[in-house]
Amino acid sequence: MREASKNSKELLKTIADVTSKIVEWIINLAPFGILGLVFKTISDKGVGSLANYGILLVPLVTTMLFVAPVVNPLIAFFFMRRNPYSLVWNCLRVSGVTAFFTRSSATNIPVNMKLCHDLGLNPDTYSVSIPLGSTINMAGVAITINLLTLAAVNTLGIPVDFATAFVLSVVAAISAYGASSIAGGSLLLIPVACSLFGISNDIAIQVVGVGFVIGVIQDSCETALNSSTDVLFTAVAEYAATRKK
Repeated sequence: MREASKNSKELLKTIADVTSKIVEWIINLAPFGILGLVFKTISDKGVGSLANYGILLVPLVTTMLFVAPVVNPLIAFFFMRRNPYSLVWNCLRVSGVTAFFTRSSATNIPVNMKLCHDLGLNPDTYSVSIPLGSTINMAGVAITINLLTLAAVNTLGIPVDFATAFVLSVVAAISAYGASSIAGGSLLLIPVACSLFGISNDIAIQVVGVGFVIGVIQDSCETALNSSTDVLFTAVAEYAATRKK
């Protein structure tokens, strides 16, 4: 790119700006799409189905809500040695809300890049960490894999000790790196975790099917957690490095 002509650079910049604008339009229309998905689920399954799936949704959403305002600030404070909540809330408000509606970490990259710019972060850092984070920073995915797998194990009456649960957490965390950054990508990794307990692929796919039913809320919360922490930990890393100087 250094040897490219000025016109070529301007053309690429224009294409990038147009792409960002299209993504912004899609983000603005996303809430209507989410509303349509919820309506379709209720019309097909009935209102009563929400109560059954709610039993599974409650621990999923509760765990993610615990990680976002409790675990992440503790990690941020450990490295920054200052109150992290203004940064955490800013990331959740700007990045988390839009990611909730888009349900895609990749789609939310322009939002995160702009937020990093507004925070005054180093472009050389966030131009790498944000796209990379949208692919491998998948804390919400790890939570989903863990809880849906344990739900299947509990339903089948398979005993689980602490050591096995710990191994499951490690496998889920590693598997999350390979999760697709598009909506619903995390559910396809559940059969890998189920195989630890000898659960057949036929049953594991049924668990995936349940995940798709509750995916409107589950995937939205999951992506909000994933994408907001891309900016959060990019900022934490830079602030921590500045503190040590």
